Amino acid sequence: MGASGLGSGLANCINLSNLTLNLDFNQIGDEGASGLGSGLANCINLSNLTLDLNENQIGDEGASGLGSGLANCINLSNLTLNLERNKIGDKGASGLGSGLANCINLSNLTLNLQKNKIGDEGASGLGSGLANCINLSN
Repeated sequence: MGASGLGSGLANCINLSNLTLNLDFNQIGDEGASGLGSGLANCINLSNLTLDLNENQIGDEGASGLGSGLANCINLSNLTLNLERNKIGDKGASGLGSGLANCINLSNLTLNLQKNKIGDEGASGLGSGLANCINLSN
């Protein structure tokens, strides 16, 4: 079950407004990250989210799944997302960007994607998505 099970539990927390999850140094892969994303998609009242997923096994599918989930978090204003030292490539970064594009109320963003496999195409896709976040100030 793992992280997907956690996502299933989060799906029931529709009134949640603040969430901090530190899942560093685990073995979360694409399935787990996508499951977390699916759960977060139901947390429509979430305004503050810190998600630490440093040193896991998340690839393009997982990053895109997280992005898809975050796309439903339209009330999100503060997001810290640490995906350092995973296996995310161009498609994953672009998928994450596509999801974040819907977070139009986002004002504070900290995004750590160090030590992944993201190239020019992925950086461009991420940037295109973030361009829609017109309220970003930090």
